[in-house]
Amino acid sequence: MLIGAVIGLSGMRGALAADVPQRWQAAGDAAPITNGRVHSFPLPHPRSGPTTIAIAPDGRVWFTESGGNRIGRMNPDGSALSEFALPHPRSSPRIIALGADGNMWFSEHTGNRIGRITPAGVIAEFDIPTPASEPRAIALAADGNIWFGMFAAGKIGRITPAGVITEFALPTANSGPRALAAGPDGNVWFAEYRADQIGRITPRGRVTEFKLPRPSSGPGDITAGADGAMWFVELSGGLDGLETQGERVGRVTMRGVISEYALPVPGPSPINIAVGPDRRIWYSRGGRLGRVTQSGKITELPLGGAALAVGLSAGSDRRPPRRLVNRLWFTDAGENRIGYLEFR
Repeated sequence: MLIGAVIGLSGMRGALAADVPQRWQAAGDAAPITNGRVHSFPLPHPRSGPTTIAIAPDGRVWFTESGGNRIGRMNPDGSALSEFALPHPRSSPRIIALGADGNMWFSEHTGNRIGRITPAGVIAEFDIPTPASEPRAIALAADGNIWFGMFAAGKIGRITPAGVITEFALPTANSGPRALAAGPDGNVWFAEYRADQIGRITPRGRVTEFKLPRPSSGPGDITAGADGAMWFVELSGGLDGLETQGERVGRVTMRGVISEYALPVPGPSPINIAVGPDRRIWYSRGGRLGRVTQSGKITELPLGGAALAVGLSAGSDRRPPRRLVNRLWFTDAGENRIGYLEFR
């Protein structure tokens, strides 16, 4: 079932046609626009906890269900929804991304495993050597491997397509690597939530850390921007037992120069960040999605109802944005649905 709602978005053009088919954009396409029309597909099981989302090369939408302990898959029109239960209960799948092998890879936050699911839905799991490491973000890096953050262990991990895991300890103890993403420089960049730092790790495991300007910034999700820099959100509130006063979107260049942009109104913490079809930065924040220009101008879109937007993506994961569809997909844990904004 498709539910459509038209919600105004300040600063964006209106009166766009509905139901624009999903397609991969060509490299030379002009940046599309959106009028903020929300399409959504309710999930069949209550309290599924849809968390993050990624688009496979065939256009199908994959997502994690942290509450339901499942991986979901559906066509762009919401048809052919399949849900795949994980082999172990209470694994809490978090982040999902496309691997170099054509499979989707995901982290099991409480299961202490990295999972892999084929296009046909066959699941394999790989135990992380460090116990109770709380893996969260994962990303496909330039070396063809999946890299992942180990929040409780203070390490960055790497897993090959064959499932071989290598761990790299970070220089700052108890730094809480919460999220990571592949950068345009061939390295992996990550946010150290407890240490107020952005880190960079080379394929060989050499780490450099950049301190944020303010204490208690709580850097969270991070992505490569279309401008050649890395962008990240700064969390606020008492997440994971740490009081932070972020409420900003940050930007860091390949040289480590940091800029910060305050969110326009007080509210819940921003959670995830991604490049949208318009090649601008977007973030999720409670019942809103926000858009950030390269100069730091921010516009927020209310999603309505009891929305609680979490993950969002117009591509396969947090890699440099070379291939994007003309939709910004998001997960909504509050309304238990998968949704998107159409662009044209």
